[in-house]
Amino acid sequence: MAKVKKTPRPKAETPKGFRDYFGAEVTQRTEMLRVIGEVYHRYGFDALETSAVETVDALGKFLPDVDRPNEGVFAWEEDSDWLALRYDMTAPLARVAAQYRNDLPAPYRRYTMGPVWRNEKPGPGRFRQFYQCDADTVGAPSVAADAEICAMLSDTLEAVGIDRGDYVVRVNNRKVLNGVMEVVGLAGDDKESERGIVLRAIDKLDRLGESGVRALLGDGREDDSGDFTKGAGLSETQADKVMGFMAALGADGAETVANLRGLVTGSEIGEAGVDELETIAALLAAQGYGPDRIVIDPSVVRGLGYYTGPVYEAELTFEIKDEKGRPRQFGSVAGGGRYDDLVKRFTGQAVPATGVSIGVDRLLAALTAKGRMTTQAQGPVVITVMDRERMADYQSMVAELRQAGIRAEVYLGNPKNFGNQMKYADKRNSPIAIIEGGDEHANGVIQIKDLILGAKIAENATLEEWKDRPSQIEVPRSALVAEVQKMLAGQG
Repeated sequence: MAKVKKTPRPKAETPKGFRDYFGAEVTQRTEMLRVIGEVYHRYGFDALETSAVETVDALGKFLPDVDRPNEGVFAWEEDSDWLALRYDMTAPLARVAAQYRNDLPAPYRRYTMGPVWRNEKPGPGRFRQFYQCDADTVGAPSVAADAEICAMLSDTLEAVGIDRGDYVVRVNNRKVLNGVMEVVGLAGDDKESERGIVLRAIDKLDRLGESGVRALLGDGREDDSGDFTKGAGLSETQADKVMGFMAALGADGAETVANLRGLVTGSEIGEAGVDELETIAALLAAQGYGPDRIVIDPSVVRGLGYYTGPVYEAELTFEIKDEKGRPRQFGSVAGGGRYDDLVKRFTGQAVPATGVSIGVDRLLAALTAKGRMTTQAQGPVVITVMDRERMADYQSMVAELRQAGIRAEVYLGNPKNFGNQMKYADKRNSPIAIIEGGDEHANGVIQIKDLILGAKIAENATLEEWKDRPSQIEVPRSALVAEVQKMLAGQG
């Protein structure tokens, strides 16, 4: 008789490029999104939640470093139609703006938060699923809408805990770069591929440096892994002009604008872009947003292909240590810009739009690096079980604590070993354990154990500041809530 082949067990591992998020991380993200949402709401933006799945046609071909519409996304065919997980929050908004154009107010101001997915090569800190937090204005042609987004981005960073001086919002205009392209001979539909390579190369200046960008402007570049990226094929003269565009940053906004005017002389679209930058700078100055928060910077390009005008990026300027202990700046945590042609794909009519996207995971990492986030959240108060026959008594205690707004739980594992219950509380990072055995129950009292104090005494039993504070107290059962509140307050 043939031996039955056993079905192999699945591997318990996260797919490549993805990760799992536990307790404190999820709680911190939720709290940060709440703060961001409050700022967006204060600016008059309404919440929107779109489907995680869109048609590939609706998403379009706008991802950087890809050549086909369904490359770079997670896509599948269904009933002769191709569907895909959204790769950002902007393409779905364009679909919504077109689909509900007769019902939405004009302009339409929305914010949204959630995960996006990109089928790209993963790397250190680069995942295929990550959170974004967007705010957009659809239907406002004035660059006053772009200035407002930049001001809101500045306010948002400060609201979540990034100090002024630790960040800068950089603003540029794709029309200026298009003017440079025109001047160097890269205008026209037949040059679309070369323009895309130039845009992506400039967008990588902070990561690849001048030499890396020059290589991509020329024949191409091979990275450390041996992968080769095709270049734009520009001549030295053409490349010099593009590099001059990135070096146009002056001592102040006025000097930068003057430098840019000199680069795009003779290009109508380029000169229009410079005018818009001047207007944005004036509007921001009128609101009190100076160069300590927002600056005009030609090096900002943004990799996505749908931007048509002003573009902006929030960069954190403080230093952190990389995996090898070397100091480096944290870098970009948010970006966006104007995309006046995106909704037009659906309606055939031009609809002006502008918006920003915050990389939630990177911003959380930045706050952690600044010491604004703890790596472990405080756990619940744990009510130990000394007598499983009196589970109703323990559940009564936990209900009282919860009704008072205190996070609490009853130990629901095997109560036979009290030591295991204490180990559980320690693993949960619990601040307090409640103990009521038979004797305590008979006498109408409970034991309240301060686990935070106990841990500190265990670290250094001679600490003077802890000598007068008992790590465990006996109180009347009726004083449960009041004494727990008092102990939690004492723990800070």
